[in-house]
Amino acid sequence: METVSAKREIVLASQVEAKVNGLWITTKAGKYFIPWEECSSKLAQATELQRTFMETTPSGYGIHWPLLDEDLAVGPLVRGRKPTRVK
Repeated sequence: METVSAKREIVLASQVEAKVNGLWITTKAGKYFIPWEECSSKLAQATELQRTFMETTPSGYGIHWPLLDEDLAVGPLVRGRKPTRVK
């Protein structure tokens, strides 16, 4: 498995899932888990409803949480991380 490089390459999500402890993001490089605390302070303090009500941009470039008015790009969330092995 490859780590997403520090280069500023565009990383797109094919799937995004909000779970109790964090966010699962699937890209062409693999599946990544990011704890809410590492996403943003707004998401770390949000309710489960606020976290799960999200929209992925049509291109897969970003994620929007309308109830929080929070927008995050996928690339910076996964950059420098290795994909999680899913059994």
